[in-house]
Amino acid sequence: MTAKIKVITQFIVVCLFTISCKHSDEHKYHTVIDKIEANTVEYKGEISSDIYNETIKKVEVIDSDFKFLIPERKSQIVSYKCSECHSQPLEKLKEHKVGEKAAHWNIKLNHAGPETMNCTTCHNKNDFDHLQSLTNSSIDFNFSYKLCSQCHQKEFKDWKGGAHGKQLGGWAPPRLSNTCVNCHNPHNPKFEKRWPVRFNTTVEKERE
Repeated sequence: MTAKIKVITQFIVVCLFTISCKHSDEHKYHTVIDKIEANTVEYKGEISSDIYNETIKKVEVIDSDFKFLIPERKSQIVSYKCSECHSQPLEKLKEHKVGEKAAHWNIKLNHAGPETMNCTTCHNKNDFDHLQSLTNSSIDFNFSYKLCSQCHQKEFKDWKGGAHGKQLGGWAPPRLSNTCVNCHNPHNPKFEKRWPVRFNTTVEKERE
């Protein structure tokens, strides 16, 4: 009787093992990563964001280990070249008749205090087609971030790494990112505080 029970027990164990094997697909991977890798189909083509960037004029940024693209700037400046109007010394150009609008009459510098910054802090008064660094080196308008980075080092490092500023196109290379002046008005760079966008089912008066 004992031998018969032993045979029946072995038979039941074999049956249960067979049944469990048929339903063990969900356990054949040790980790989620194993399952992802097992089911991943290798993409043979080249992934690129070029198709999204075709209509944007670009220049290349190369700084230390970082290499990416930014929108070309000079073609976006309506009055460039500056030297087309700035053909005389700055002191001479400041002269104008009473009641007549001066050059750049609508620009109010709200970037730093007057004891820290004025127009010629950034604009080269000897070469109006270029910006100038704090040490009087010429900076091309296309690379104005070099000017901003002198005072805004933390933001500059974040921007180089892709953590500050808007990325254009897709996430696949080549990377194309807005530069400082694509988001900030260089003469008035501060963003005003705004209430976050929210979905309301009823119209409510916003707080002032």
